[in-house]
Amino acid sequence: MSNELKHVAIIMDGNGRWAKGRGLERFLGHRKGTQATIDAVKFGCDLHLEHLTLYVFSSENWQRPSKEVDYLMKLLVEMVHKELPDLMEKNVKLVVIGNINRLPDAPRSQLQHAIDETANNTGMQLNLAISYGGRLEIVDACKAIAKEVQEGKLSLDAVDESVFAKHLYLKGAPDPDLVIRTGGEFRLSNYLLWQAAYSEFYVTPTLWPDFTNEEFQKAIEFYNTRERRFGKVLHE
Repeated sequence: MSNELKHVAIIMDGNGRWAKGRGLERFLGHRKGTQATIDAVKFGCDLHLEHLTLYVFSSENWQRPSKEVDYLMKLLVEMVHKELPDLMEKNVKLVVIGNINRLPDAPRSQLQHAIDETANNTGMQLNLAISYGGRLEIVDACKAIAKEVQEGKLSLDAVDESVFAKHLYLKGAPDPDLVIRTGGEFRLSNYLLWQAAYSEFYVTPTLWPDFTNEEFQKAIEFYNTRERRFGKVLHE
């Protein structure tokens, strides 16, 4: 099986621990982490990825202290505004997956502006998972399919894995070949539960603010050693 790398998904974990380990406020860890995010996007473009999906803010993150959530929303507005010219220059298409309607007006407006501005770009698609939950995504897909069946637009017998995937937030985009998690935790944390069924999983203890291009390259090198069988027997 080919190990061609088309789609990388990253769980960007460790901003808070990075700050705590230095005796700093958590928000400074989030700010430091934005540079790692910017670098990862540039590296993804250099790799000629079709998709880079970043877990920015989960549906569960709304339960964090309001002060931290407010700061994260302001940081999101700042980063999208600052990086939009670079996304345009690199021909990157921005897509947001998740419940964007739950966001406050300013970040929702800024994101929508960036989505509209980059809509016709033909390079790497940068998918930001914001207010995102994998289980909710699956429930939403089920509801959408049920509605189409109920309205007679779709036959129940026609519903298969391909049809289901097209009702997910990324509308049938290729599944992640590689899922990277920083911060050393070994769990998906409700991230791309359907799409990651056969993804290679790379965990590094490196905290997200310290995730450099060299760390990214290590993940790629790990991926290149994998024999991807997708349940099949490749060699007798």
